[in-house]
Amino acid sequence: MGQTSPKSLAVAGLLFNALAWGVCWWPFKQLEAQGLHPLWATALVYGFVFVSIALWLWRTGRLVGWGPHPGLWVLLLASGLTNVGFNWAVTVGDVVRVVLLFYLMPAWSVLVAWWLLGEKPSRKALLRLLLALTGLFIVLKTPETPWPVPESLADVLALMSGFTFAVTNALLLKLKDTPASSRTLAMFGGGAIMATLAALIGLAIGVIHAGQAFSWGWLPYVGLLCLSFLLGNLALQYGAARLAAHTTALVMLSEVLFASVSSVMLGASDWESRTLIGGALILLAALLSVVGPAQHD
Repeated sequence: MGQTSPKSLAVAGLLFNALAWGVCWWPFKQLEAQGLHPLWATALVYGFVFVSIALWLWRTGRLVGWGPHPGLWVLLLASGLTNVGFNWAVTVGDVVRVVLLFYLMPAWSVLVAWWLLGEKPSRKALLRLLLALTGLFIVLKTPETPWPVPESLADVLALMSGFTFAVTNALLLKLKDTPASSRTLAMFGGGAIMATLAALIGLAIGVIHAGQAFSWGWLPYVGLLCLSFLLGNLALQYGAARLAAHTTALVMLSEVLFASVSSVMLGASDWESRTLIGGALILLAALLSVVGPAQHD
């Protein structure tokens, strides 16, 4: 039997990461059904992973300070808001709609790269942005509203998390010379800290509930999320380090397929015609951002 090529393993790693994110809505919904709000669940899961990684780095002497790299704190904020928005949105909203709105990220990246990295967008980049925004218009415009506006909290959270994910990706590029372990800690720490802050603020203003007392029934789902996010992060780092950036982005679009199929099969989503048409334009814009005649592995 032939050996599996490093590229195949890298693609498999990215597919696993996409699968983990594409189906994470299910354990979050199960936890909410048992009285644990997705913000508290996010804080619990990311807090556990953050502490586990920090202790391992400390015991192996690889834990380093962030003093020379203040941008890690901005990464913590951006990645934390991404997780808060996405995890909350897929729990309370239509999963397919949320994932499609989240994948406006490549369109936002055009503007974010211009702002953070000084990369002036090309005509093709602006065309992709227009295409994605047209898709957004179709998804959000309903017969009952004169303007395409978010119709629910899930819409707002999905759009916010897609934008902050674009900021996160730009920051990862800007901070590429920082230790990988520090970036990983910033991202998991951001999920824990920002979810906790959002939950406390939401509790204070009455947007979310305190939830039920601890239940042993939470543990299987919390454990599943901890394991899948940790392994997914490791798989992403393995795959992204061995493939061209546009190949990584292309493979990660499979998250839309995983989320769509799983949510429709389990009755968590409906495929409306305007969602399909607008979503197709959004995905086309995303594909055009990673596929081009000048791009090769």
